[in-house]
Amino acid sequence: MGIILFILMNLAVMASIYLTIFIIEAFFGVRLDQGTISGLLILSFIVGFSGALISLFLSKWMAKMHMGVQVIEHPSNATEEWLVKTVYKLADEAGIGRPEVGIFNGPPNAFATGWNRNDALVAVSTSLLELMSPEEVEGVLAHEISHIKHGDMITMTLLQGVLNTFVFFFSRLIANIIAPKDEEGNPSPMAYMAISFALEIALTIFATMLAMWFSRYREFKADEGAVRLDGPRGIYYALAKLGQIPKEQVALPSDMKAFGIVGFMDLFASHPPIEKRLAHIKEVAQEMGYHL
Repeated sequence: MGIILFILMNLAVMASIYLTIFIIEAFFGVRLDQGTISGLLILSFIVGFSGALISLFLSKWMAKMHMGVQVIEHPSNATEEWLVKTVYKLADEAGIGRPEVGIFNGPPNAFATGWNRNDALVAVSTSLLELMSPEEVEGVLAHEISHIKHGDMITMTLLQGVLNTFVFFFSRLIANIIAPKDEEGNPSPMAYMAISFALEIALTIFATMLAMWFSRYREFKADEGAVRLDGPRGIYYALAKLGQIPKEQVALPSDMKAFGIVGFMDLFASHPPIEKRLAHIKEVAQEMGYHL
């Protein structure tokens, strides 16, 4: 299923790119010539934002398919009923539309996704529900609701689009400058492709580091939001408990990491180290008059 989703996503991205280029050239008379700065910039913008926007608009559907999320339409037991009521309560307190609520089989984790704050999905794993107390689960839910309230899905999409545009534009601009030229001043096609490909890899690594740094910053903000919505105890003790589990046992798939409750802890991590998050929660709690 993951391979099928990957293929469908790439087909959708390519189709959107070609359709956008066709509309620009056919209806606006603008020829997107990569040999000009303006043409390359417009093409870079189209390529950069197409994948990011499609991923955003399909995020709920992809999460349900890829993670096997079962949306709770009608609670079938006391746990599901409590989960839905708690998510709705937190959403009402946060001033956002009530999101869909789902459960999936997987490591102890949770995530939020959706293209806007009033049409989102909050999903919790069955193992997290088994591992955590109700207070701790509520803290995790408050964290995810905070992501939605702050529009983190949209912000990350816009950032990814800008970074994609940056990578595409500068890799080809620099390749066009330094690639060997023929007598007419045109760059050698093979050299141009090789240089732009190498630059794209290098710039993508740098762009990923920036995106993950911003993701870690948003995690601190979502923790703060959880404290303001639900107090510090739930999110604090939930993270402390997750911190005792080996990281590979709680990580979500790579395309879902950014809005999970925990992730890997390195330079390309979507989440900060749990120790730093716990210290930050303590600081916020003390500022608000709580004692842990």
